[in-house]
Amino acid sequence: MEFALLGWPEAGPTLRLDFREFSYAGKFVMSNTGKAVARDPDGPREAPPRIDADIERPDVGSDDDPFERDVVAAAAFNEDRTDPGVLWIRYITTRQDRRGEGIGARLAAFVARRAERRGYRRCRIAVNNPFAYHALYKAGFVFTGRETGLAELVLERPGQRDAVTYQCGLDTFRTDEDRDLSEDERAFLARLDDADAPDLVTVPEGHDEGTEPAAH
Repeated sequence: MEFALLGWPEAGPTLRLDFREFSYAGKFVMSNTGKAVARDPDGPREAPPRIDADIERPDVGSDDDPFERDVVAAAAFNEDRTDPGVLWIRYITTRQDRRGEGIGARLAAFVARRAERRGYRRCRIAVNNPFAYHALYKAGFVFTGRETGLAELVLERPGQRDAVTYQCGLDTFRTDEDRDLSEDERAFLARLDDADAPDLVTVPEGHDEGTEPAAH
């Protein structure tokens, strides 16, 4: 697995992802955010689902503008509009056939480490489901106690990790009657009742695009 920073927002990097395989694929063709990816050219791969011919597909590449076929996860990020010391991860998406492997958590940790090295005091992300919340805790993010106007929980790194704060965020999902949780989400929350914060993932060293990958 190779992790790479494609560029910071000012460089305007873009990324072509197949919307059949990635959530938020259309967000990654925008040039107003920085991008980072996890690549696995030799990893197992399932065929993407079939698309009906009469459906308009604005995200589909052409022979001259192909998809990034070896990308298994991608992140988009930019600077806070009012605090230049804060970097926001706006989107993280993992290829459909590779979800559940912890790749997204490692990519989030990679972006946060790069942000720290660049001089940002904080790296933040907002999540709207308990699966993403748990994964971001593995990446070292901590619930701030705040929510966005879209009822997303705001997490940041660095922060004080403990069971109380971890469970506080989970309780927000459990007790907010306006959240339309799926049965899988409810079962997941039940399994985490009284659980401690999860162990941290190993942060990939990775590399900046255009340089040699770090030795592993």
